[in-house]
Amino acid sequence: MIKVGIVTASDKGSQGLREDESGKVIAQMVDTIGGSVLEYRLIPDERDQIANTLKELCDDKKLELVVTTGGTGFSPRDITPEATLDVIERQVPGIPEAMRAKSLEITNRAMLSRAVAGIRGKTLIINLPGSPKGVRECLEVVLPVLPHAIEILTGSAGECAVKP
Repeated sequence: MIKVGIVTASDKGSQGLREDESGKVIAQMVDTIGGSVLEYRLIPDERDQIANTLKELCDDKKLELVVTTGGTGFSPRDITPEATLDVIERQVPGIPEAMRAKSLEITNRAMLSRAVAGIRGKTLIINLPGSPKGVRECLEVVLPVLPHAIEILTGSAGECAVKP
């Protein structure tokens, strides 16, 4: 089982003005790789609040995977990548690169995504877009590698090389 947290950054969602469909998609999709959502947060687009929530889920709750949705675009309130960069210790650029590459096959607007991914302690944090469609498209790309990534990160596997 992969211990998962979902953080939805949405001003409207946190005020009860919009239902969080993206968070539901994340929960359904991580279930297919043995993920169990132990923490779910719906918070406003506030950099300090996002950063503090990420720290809590990594440091205190000891989750292995934290997936964020929302706040990765160009709007002045879109600051999830900055909050993530505030807390991660090491970047994992291949994850957002792969998501953008696949999404570019669908829409040229994918190049506008500012999503990041990184590691804090033994937790992998991944930023996803705010729409259910964007979440689905991006998670489909990275889900197959996440179990192995978590095994390596948590020390339950020691080799990354694929054996022939």
